Amino acid sequence: MADTPTARRLPVLESARLRLRAFRDDDADDLFAIYSDPRVMRYWSFDAWTERRQAEEKLALIAKQMRETDVHPWAMADRQDDRLIGGVTLFAIDQVNRRGEIGYNLHPDRQGRGLAREAVRLALAYAFERLGLERIEADIDPRNEASCRLVEKLGFVREGLLRGRWRVAGEVCDTALYGLLREEYAT
Repeated sequence: MADTPTARRLPVLESARLRLRAFRDDDADDLFAIYSDPRVMRYWSFDAWTERRQAEEKLALIAKQMRETDVHPWAMADRQDDRLIGGVTLFAIDQVNRRGEIGYNLHPDRQGRGLAREAVRLALAYAFERLGLERIEADIDPRNEASCRLVEKLGFVREGLLRGRWRVAGEVCDTALYGLLREEYAT
């Protein structure tokens, strides 16, 4: 049976190097370090943060979303010390049509090691096996070649280009829309 927003707790998902867990208040400093870094935020749909309070507000919003909506926001933590290094979220879940969206980020000091792919793989397995979803979508700035390669290695197919979809820091940005069907997903 699929999990529902009122009847679920966010499960801890683990791999050899990572732990996907719920966000905690003590993640605020590390969350701010990620979202305030222009290298991370270059291809996001909003500007880099400038104040630590934005991290505290985000943590409060995550807690509210967990209570009120069908969203699965995991803190990506190093399994050795449980310190926040990124995040992966399943959101926009539509149980009727059995689809959802995925988003992820990773601190630049940890990029290039396959950690984001490892985290996304854990979340995809959860989406298909536990939530019973049949389709996952990813909205990626097509200039973010590393992110495009990541989802393509997991079996996602680029299905279209949405031109001029986002306006970030005065720049008009496109979206490459990727989709992955359950039967195409190789664990």
